Parts: sequence; C-alpha cells; structure tokens
Amino acid sequence: MPGNKQPVSILAVIYNSNPLTESDIEVLLLERADLPGYWQSVTGSRDGEETMRETAIREVLEETGLVAGQYELSDWQCQNHYEIYPHWQHRYPVGVTQNVEHVFGVQLPVRVEIKISPREHLNYQWLPLQAAADKVFSPSNRDMILQLPQRVIRKLHE
Repeated sequence: MPGNKQPVSILAVIYNSNPLTESDIEVLLLERADLPGYWQSVTGSRDGEETMRETAIREVLEETGLVAGQYELSDWQCQNHYEIYPHWQHRYPVGVTQNVEHVFGVQLPVRVEIKISPREHLNYQWLPLQAAADKVFSPSNRDMILQLPQRVIRKLHE
C-alpha cells in the first residue's frame, strides 16, 4: 500500500564552531535505525501545511531533543532536488519519485548532549567537518556539510 508522505523535506545540518575557524567546526551525524551504518544530518518530511522552518524545528526536536529556537537556526535558502531512493518510495503516493529538500543550519555554541529517537536512530557522533562529509551516505548532505566553512565565515563578516 502506498504511503502519504509529502515529497518536500528538510535537511538540518547541526554544527558547532567556537571559535569560528574551519578546523574547529564539528558536525552532528545520526545513524539511521532502518539502515545501520548509514549516517546523516537531521532530515524529515513536512507534515500538513507547516512551513519549512516549522518542519526543521519539529524534526530537530524529534531526532535530537534539541530546541532549535534556542540556537541559531538559519534557512540557507537552498533546495536540493533528488530522486527518492527506491527502498523509500513506498512511503510516498504512487508515482512520486522526486523530493525537494530545503536546507537549514543549526549552529550551537559548543558540543551538546543529544537525545536520539531510538525509533529513528541508533547512535550519534560529533565529527570534524571533512570526516562528517566523508561519512554521510547522501550526496546532498555531503555537499551541504562542505559548504559550512563558507557560510560560517561569511556570517562572521556580515
């Protein structure tokens, strides 16, 4: 039976960078419960008519226990369009094969303890920027992690 998941989602890259130098940036990754060994940033589909910002806030809370509004949550004004992986197509209506992912960043002042949702994730880890980019399975997630130095440094000079 086909699912009813909306093909509109968020990717929230959670990172800490204090002080703001590229070598100090650490990225939070979560290991998927349904695919052990697959690591990613926070992701999730929109529910109902919520805004993408509301989706990001909800997903960050559900997957990490963090209240995104207590930190610096930024809409990167970036969308990734990609083919939905075949093993997840059953979650969507029949004929839906493409997803639009809206990207957010959540900057924490320091590394914090995470409360993962055992239904969704097995483990988490904080990794240096390049190690995190190398570990994620999604090309769009990798690309967004690798954009962090530009985004952090640009924000520092604004």
